Amino acid sequence: MLAMIRHPAAKAEAPTLVIAHGLYGSGRNWGVIARRLSDRREVVAVDMRNHGESPRAATQSYPDMAGDLAEVIESLGPEPVDLLGHSMGGKTAMQLALTRPDLIRRLVVADIAPVAYSHDQSRNARAMAGIDLSRITTRAEADAALALSI
Repeated sequence: MLAMIRHPAAKAEAPTLVIAHGLYGSGRNWGVIARRLSDRREVVAVDMRNHGESPRAATQSYPDMAGDLAEVIESLGPEPVDLLGHSMGGKTAMQLALTRPDLIRRLVVADIAPVAYSHDQSRNARAMAGIDLSRITTRAEADAALALSI
């Protein structure tokens, strides 16, 4: 199951909101927004697979990630949730809406379109995988190491 950061509602007036982050993010990136939105509803920010505190998996496909989100939503209770997906999380949310519409009451997709893109992030992923993390202690060092290949 995906790692979740739960922000309980101060006063539950609306369905739970689940937030799915983008490729280079994590659930923590949504902390301030999630806390603000929790005045009227529970907000759950997930760490998508292979991100943050969530388990590592051999695949990173949208159908697999949509399955992960379905598992999270089902664990929250029987009612459909409002789902906000940003970038990669948006594509995942769209996939879930197509395959399990019963889990979603409302869908918000940010910073991504329902189209196939001709570019990808493999060059950046290869550069990050090529860094010896045992030698990196600060973001500035990581930035300098990445600057050599990106």
